[in-house]
Amino acid sequence: MEPVTVKGISKCFGTITAVEPLTFSIRKGEVLGLIGENGAGKTTTMRMMATILKPSTGEIRINGYCVQKEAMAVRTQIGILFGGDVGMYNRLTARENIAFFGTLYGLAGMELNKRIDDLADMLEMGAFIDRRVGPFSRGMKQKVAIARTLVHDPQVILLDEPTTGLDVSAAVIFRQLITTMRQAGKTILFSSHNMGEIEKLCDRVAIMHKGKLLFHGTIPALRAKSSIHDLDDLFVHLVTGGKPIE
Repeated sequence: MEPVTVKGISKCFGTITAVEPLTFSIRKGEVLGLIGENGAGKTTTMRMMATILKPSTGEIRINGYCVQKEAMAVRTQIGILFGGDVGMYNRLTARENIAFFGTLYGLAGMELNKRIDDLADMLEMGAFIDRRVGPFSRGMKQKVAIARTLVHDPQVILLDEPTTGLDVSAAVIFRQLITTMRQAGKTILFSSHNMGEIEKLCDRVAIMHKGKLLFHGTIPALRAKSSIHDLDDLFVHLVTGGKPIE
């Protein structure tokens, strides 16, 4: 069984259908890009996968655990970062913020300190890891949020617009981190509006529009079904038509 399987899940809020039944999977050591305009249903889908929202129909399994029935077990398997949500304790240092989340996953002592130090090195946070986060820039806080997401070394990682607020250099560092995690066999769902980023990082893509899954496969396979090569233009063409590609 693949680490992530999503079968026929949908989500309704009253009479509004936010996500129509969709099915996809993510393999071990794979980065799947989730693409769509604002309101396409990407974040709702990721929140269902993260046990924050309960699907109206269908089933999600993370490393064999059922999201609906084994939510606590699922949470030990995943790391989550939602775009725009970097809420943290401003009076604590970056290290203390990361450590707090690490303790929630049972980390302590030397193991926890090593994880924080390793992440601080990878994300180049050494200059501010022991400073209070209150005055931090958006990009600095985003780095702390990324480290907080990864501190317990999760096997499945859900990243919703993770490079929001990062400058060019920091975004490059983050892309290198994604590559390292993929090589380590992590399973990653990566949502972004940056098509260049998607093309560089993702093995396959899932394209959503108004709650529907329009395409699930590789970018070469997507291009093969159209005469359009530019990925931005191809995306616009696809969502304008609004019909799934078989």
